[in-house]
Formats: sequence, C-alpha cells, structure tokens
Amino acid sequence: MKLSFQKLFFTLAFIFGLFAVMVVAKGVLIPLSMALLLSFILFPVVKKLEGWGLNKLLSAFLSILMVFLILGGGITLFSTQVMNLSDELSDFTGKIMSTLTEAVVFVNDNVNFIGDLNREELVENGKEWLKESSGSLLQNTFSGTASFLTGLITTVIFTFLLLIYRDGLTKAFVSFGDEENRSRIHKMLKKIQSVGKQYLSGMFLLIIILGFANSIGLLIIGIDSPFLFGFLAALLSIVPFIGTTIGATIPVLYAFMSSDSLWTPLAVMLLFWGIQIIESNFLNPKIVGSSLNVNALVAILSLLIGSSVWGIAGMVLFLPFSAILKVICEEFDQLKPIAMLISDDISGDKKKEDKTSKWIEKIKGWFK
Repeated sequence: MKLSFQKLFFTLAFIFGLFAVMVVAKGVLIPLSMALLLSFILFPVVKKLEGWGLNKLLSAFLSILMVFLILGGGITLFSTQVMNLSDELSDFTGKIMSTLTEAVVFVNDNVNFIGDLNREELVENGKEWLKESSGSLLQNTFSGTASFLTGLITTVIFTFLLLIYRDGLTKAFVSFGDEENRSRIHKMLKKIQSVGKQYLSGMFLLIIILGFANSIGLLIIGIDSPFLFGFLAALLSIVPFIGTTIGATIPVLYAFMSSDSLWTPLAVMLLFWGIQIIESNFLNPKIVGSSLNVNALVAILSLLIGSSVWGIAGMVLFLPFSAILKVICEEFDQLKPIAMLISDDISGDKKKEDKTSKWIEKIKGWFK
C-alpha cells in the first residue's frame, strides 16, 4: 500500500483553502446557502403554480410571498405576548439583582471576603452597571438587527433568482460532465434537491410537534404565554444540542422569576427533560434523521465546524450540507469511503422500516 504525499498535500491545501474562502466570503455564502435550501422546499410549489399556467417570475414571487405570509402570521400572533413580557422585564431585572445581592451577602457573611459589605450599596452598584451597559447593549441590538435584515433581503433575492434560473443552472452543472455521465449528474442534482427538501419539511414538522407539546405542557403547569415559550424552544431546536438547551433555559428562568414556588421551575425543567428524551430518541431520528442518514459523529462535527466557520448559521446549515456531501461522494468511486463514513448505516445493511416510520413518511408527504 503506497501513500502519495503529493495527493495528500493537495487534498489538505484544498480543504484549508475552502475553509478560508468560506470564512472570508461568509457575507455572501451564508445568504446563498440559506436561499439554496429554501429554494429546494419551494421548488414543488413553484412547479405546481407553473402547472396552473403561471409563468416562472409570478410563480417564484407567489411562493416567496407565501413564506412571508406564514412568517408574518406567526410574528403577529406572538407579538402581543412579546410586548407583555417586555413590560415585565424591569420587574425581573429588579428581582434578579435582589437575588444575586442576597447570594453575595450570604457568601460573604460565611466566608468573609470583604469586611464591611453593604446590601444597599451592592444594589445601587448593580443598577449603575446595568445603566452603563444598556447603551452598548442597545448599540449591539441595532447592529445585529441591521445585519439580520440585510441577510434576510439578500436571501430572498437569491431564492427568487435560483427559482427562476433553475433550468439554466441545472443545464450548466450537467454540462461540466462528460456526455455519458450527464444523466448521472442530473440524477445526483435531483437527489440533492430531494435531501434538502426532506430535511426542511422534516424540521418544519418537528417544530410543529415540539411547539404544541411544549406549549400544552407549559399551559398545564400554569406558565404565562405558554405558546410563545413553547414554540420559541421548538424553533431553537433547529440548532442541534445547544438550541434545545437554550430553548428550555428561557422558560425555566421565567418560571423562577415569575413564581414564588420552587416547584414551578422544577416542573418546567422536568417537562422539557421528558420532551427532550422523546425528541432525541424517537422524533428526531424518525422525522429528520431518516432524511439525512448522517451518523451522530458527523452531526457533532458539523455542529462544531459550522459554529467555528459561520457561527449560528453554520450550526444550522452544516448538518444538511453533510447529507448533501454524502450524496455527492456516493457518485464518485474515489469518494465512496467518505460517503460511508458520513452515512448512519455504516454496516451497509438497509434498515427495515417499521409501521411508525411509514406513518412519519406519510405525514411528511403532506408538507412536500
């Protein structure tokens, strides 16, 4: 067995160069990647509208408008609850400062770090610090909002262009291959589109299921704005591992600050812990995992690498990109070992579908 150091060098150089380009050009690549995935799931809608006699421009515009109407409806539905929470923020801030002050005074009385520690002085210092830091926080909020809106507008433009130029782009990519391989390349592109569509439809179904499960549980416990916290936690589950934890932490903190009983935040913790077990071991593998067919090791690496390259957007995008990479590698003999490493079925044996999987696929078909 021979090892070609020349090929190894070029491979490593290509990988480092690819990551360098992704970091430098992330302002363009992130909206383009988001638009690519969004165009995958909107493609069947556009085809349906074109089948009704509409042209490409109008079909693409109406499909994107439908997405905005759905998002706008959700934002309008929860905006009142968000405003009510903002009114309570000052009360929560005072309660947090009081709790932290009591904890510091208690520790100092028992350990005696500082000789003369005054509780009122601590509260005043804390309020002064919050007042000074509010300016920088407001500036960062405006900066983040401007960046988000810029990325959103760019994503919409890219999605519209990808939908109306899809035939020309497909022909261009197919033309890169030899005459005898062009049908294979076209089949690979269709498979890539199918993987992206199934991933997004699976995530949409998972968010709905988790949102209602979280909301009903919080409603039974007696938390205010249960549907806001429930669907917020479900939406954050798009980010693997970390998003679920953050989504559960927010309602737990709210329950701790708004309730005088310790059992309320404890009940919220137990609720999200139980739902997390069901989601991790049953729902996610059946709904999303079946469409990706990516093993846990690659999923964790995708999360870490995506976070280091593109931040939160990378944590969301790199997992479906791993599945797309697997599809591409399966079409080349030299890259098939990489596809095997990414695949969840390393043994090569095809998993048997049970009745639950068939029902899940049938429900996912409603969103295609």
